[in-house]
Amino acid sequence: MAESNRPQLLGRTFDRAYIVKYLGLNSFLAYDSIKTVQNNQVRSEAVGTDMDDVLTEVKKNYAKPNPVYFGKAKGKNIIVIHLESFQQFLINYKVNGQEVTPFLNSLYNDKNTMSFDNFYHEVGQGKTSDAENMLETGLFGLPEGSLFSKLGSDNTFQAAPAILGQKEGYTSAVFHGNIGSFWNRDNVYKNMGYDYFFDSNYFNKTADSSLEYGMKDKLMLSESVKYLEQLQQPFYTKFITVTNHYPFELPEEDNDGFQAPNTNNSAVNNYFLTAHYLDNALQEFFNYLKSSGIYNNSMIVLYGDHYGLSNSQNPDLAPLLGVDTNDWSDFNDSQMQKVPFMIHMKGLKGGINHSYGGEIDVLPTILHLAGINTKQYVQLGTDLLSKDHNQIVIFRNKNFVTPKYTVLKSSDGDPEVYKNKTGELVDLSQNPKLKEKVAKWQQYVNDKLKLSDTINNKNLLRFYTPNGFTPVDSKEYNYQNEIQKLVATRNDLGLKSTSVYSQNNNKSTTDLYTTDAPELNGDRSVIDSWSSVLKGKNDSTK
Repeated sequence: MAESNRPQLLGRTFDRAYIVKYLGLNSFLAYDSIKTVQNNQVRSEAVGTDMDDVLTEVKKNYAKPNPVYFGKAKGKNIIVIHLESFQQFLINYKVNGQEVTPFLNSLYNDKNTMSFDNFYHEVGQGKTSDAENMLETGLFGLPEGSLFSKLGSDNTFQAAPAILGQKEGYTSAVFHGNIGSFWNRDNVYKNMGYDYFFDSNYFNKTADSSLEYGMKDKLMLSESVKYLEQLQQPFYTKFITVTNHYPFELPEEDNDGFQAPNTNNSAVNNYFLTAHYLDNALQEFFNYLKSSGIYNNSMIVLYGDHYGLSNSQNPDLAPLLGVDTNDWSDFNDSQMQKVPFMIHMKGLKGGINHSYGGEIDVLPTILHLAGINTKQYVQLGTDLLSKDHNQIVIFRNKNFVTPKYTVLKSSDGDPEVYKNKTGELVDLSQNPKLKEKVAKWQQYVNDKLKLSDTINNKNLLRFYTPNGFTPVDSKEYNYQNEIQKLVATRNDLGLKSTSVYSQNNNKSTTDLYTTDAPELNGDRSVIDSWSSVLKGKNDSTK
């Protein structure tokens, strides 16, 4: 009954507390016990030798680093910015002659930015959590539901924060203006080895400052810097934005006058408004990074996590993209799965990179830039900058894209092959050589997804520890007293503290952050002070 009223409620499992509220405690306990038995049964059948085949495949999959880029960001801070529901078509797009995202456009075209124009999201039902999982672990999400929610509390990971922390001494943190239990993040991040998690408890969350999925981006980013400046460098941080999330509702006071298009679909129209707002928020954040000096010592990675407008809404979008609604096809839908991926760093030899890739490829790319070879880790993607990078982009539903073709399953299960340049449907019966290639590619895709599912469902990484890597013990992590931890670490290190705050002669840099967020009404206290979070306790940070 719950599934019929709220499709995918149980499968995706956004938040266990929410499901208890919706189903009732007894129903939830019954459901949870069944899932626990199922998961335990699969894992009990796993043995250490199952890793042998995995390691063989991973070894074959490995792409060695590009020597031109390997280690270019060694010792640099790594700042990952998660662009909620942001699609590639928004880049350089104009509405009524006005750029939707002028700041992101400037960044995309900057000589210090490596931008990818054939980069796809590869998420399944886990949506945002699937994107995070791929970027952090180099493994796919699950065929059904969210890996974060289903397996994230117990699985062993070889994730970015642990690798960077153990190999290069990085401090890691996530900033997100929603509750920590959403997508089970508060448990997953512990298993991944994140040192800090600043969820909505660490922000001034009010009815005016928040939308359905958390705090508005301008407020979340501006309130984050009082924590960011306290982190020991180098740091690996992730900022999860939410304002550009469906249903794309933006209060009028937050719009700077940007005029949305006028289609018959309000979601399509509003999508441009929230994307424009996100762009403004990012510009404010970058201005702070530059004025505080953080920018000069950082590599900044930006990516769209998944589509914003669904396939059912694309026909209403079509005329804005110069396509007749009646001509919109499954191929067009597949092209809408492109999302931005940018790597920006002062002195980086940038440009528009036309290589095909997806979210599964981000982790090895980032680690190689940081000077960490990924050969010993279990990752299914390949470095986007490597000459050996595999350009077959795998979708969770087993569709895929190559540099020349897009292959989609038809309603009868047979492949439909489109030419990427023209969108023309290829008649495979007239091209037996291509038909044979497609079959081989499909087998590769199926095998790669099956391998990922086996690793995840059986929790096989508990049987394999790379040289020099220590498995994460989640019991060592607690996100309840982050402010006190920051201050204690700074005080313990004394003159050896590498935080931005310490390097600024123990003075805060938050006054360098400027925002036009109307909710603040000129009151900067939530940006400059921790007192509101400490609920009346002495603010010992300044």
